[in-house]
Amino acid sequence: MRPNPRSLAPFLLLLLAPVAAWAAWMGWDRHRVVHPDGSETGPYEAWQVIGLVLTLLCPVYWAASRRHVPSAVIGTTAGLTAAAWYDWSDDAGGLFVIGVGLVMMSTLVATLAVSALVAFTTRRGGSAPGA
Repeated sequence: MRPNPRSLAPFLLLLLAPVAAWAAWMGWDRHRVVHPDGSETGPYEAWQVIGLVLTLLCPVYWAASRRHVPSAVIGTTAGLTAAAWYDWSDDAGGLFVIGVGLVMMSTLVATLAVSALVAFTTRRGGSAPGA
C-alpha cells in the first residue's frame, strides 16, 4: 500500500516549519551574557522563545483545524526536537540531552493541548475554516 501524498504533506510541513522557525528565532544567537559575579545567561532572550512559540501556533492551528492532529503533534514535536538537538549538540558536557528532552516533552504536551482545543472548537462549528 502506497502512502497518500495528500496525507503526507501536512506532516512534512509540520516537520519542516519548526526547523525553519528555530533557525529564524533561535539559530542565529550564540552570545552569552557574563554577569559581574561570573554567572552566565543566554544565549536566548525571552522574546525569541515567545516569537518561536507564536510562530509555531500558526501551522499547528492550520493542521489541527483540518483534522491533521497527529501531524500537528508528531511533526511539530519531531521538528523542534531535531532543531534543538542540532543546535545544542556541540555541548562538550553532554547535558544538552536533558534540554532537548525537555523541549521534546513540552512541545508534545503543548501541541497536543492546542491541537485538541482547535480540533474541538472547529468541530463544533461544523467544518474547518477555509476548508
